[in-house]
Amino acid sequence: MGHRKHSAPRRGSLAYLPRARAKSIESRIRTWPDIDAKEPRLLGFAGFKVANIHLINIDDRERTPNFGKPLMSRATIIVTPPMKIIGIRAYTKDVYGLHSFFDIYAKELPKELERKVKIKPTSDDALKSIDDETLSKVSEFRAIVAVTPRDAGLEQKKPFVFEVGVGGGDIKSQFKYLSGILGKSIRINEVFKVGEYVDVSAITKGKGFEGPVTRWGIKRKQHKSRKSVRAVGTLGPISPATVMYTVPRAGQMGFHQRLEYNKRILAILNANENNITPKGGFMHFGVLKGDYIIVRGSVPGAIKRLVKLRYAIRPKVKKVVEPKIVDIVV
Repeated sequence: MGHRKHSAPRRGSLAYLPRARAKSIESRIRTWPDIDAKEPRLLGFAGFKVANIHLINIDDRERTPNFGKPLMSRATIIVTPPMKIIGIRAYTKDVYGLHSFFDIYAKELPKELERKVKIKPTSDDALKSIDDETLSKVSEFRAIVAVTPRDAGLEQKKPFVFEVGVGGGDIKSQFKYLSGILGKSIRINEVFKVGEYVDVSAITKGKGFEGPVTRWGIKRKQHKSRKSVRAVGTLGPISPATVMYTVPRAGQMGFHQRLEYNKRILAILNANENNITPKGGFMHFGVLKGDYIIVRGSVPGAIKRLVKLRYAIRPKVKKVVEPKIVDIVV
């Protein structure tokens, strides 16, 4: 048996333990940023991953060697169907965290919503009973929204229902804003602007059961070491007689929830006006329909998977500059 004389760095990050399968195919955003805005607005949106492409844009980053020059960037297309505001949820806050206070639901709800959950619309009397005294107990509001995959050209009829944070203004103005858009559909250009940075959350591609070499990146042993080549060299010391959680082991790889920060929106377009669908449709997706955005860089998840967008919680730049796109290579 071989023995190393020197120590080696550990293989693989322990920041994402446990590397288990996600409980749902829909990711969950737990934190919404505080924005400095006078008027209330929604802090998030959702779409479905379409394809990876390349585009040529003018580099507008100052203090870089390529400033003002054409730059080829990898980008991702995300189709963003209209988001239906089906309800309002108020939260109170104490030392134990947030607690649901009251819910208000729209009168006219999508028919597809019955496939997901049965909701009873809120009466007008219940809506009028919410006065200033009730609003004084509210800590924050969330919009309950529904996104239907069929609106994006997919086969799934059952909508995704989740909460979206609300920022800007005070509690009274936020309630007035949400009451005004209750039961209406919101488009992507009403939430985000071209050039803004967003955080992207999704469930990554599932890769099944993998060994420690692929899963953690450990080194393959030499052929004279022992019969196993792709197994870990040691499970730990003789004492304590237990296997530590830090030891790279085989198991599930992929299908984890991941959130990536600061993805720049390069374009917000509509397929009717700017149709970039190649002949025969996008591979594994099909024909692009409705509104869509182009985000610089990669996005976690497989094709057709739900992707949630959020205002950047730690943005790189405060000034929003609209990028200049020269050409899109599909």
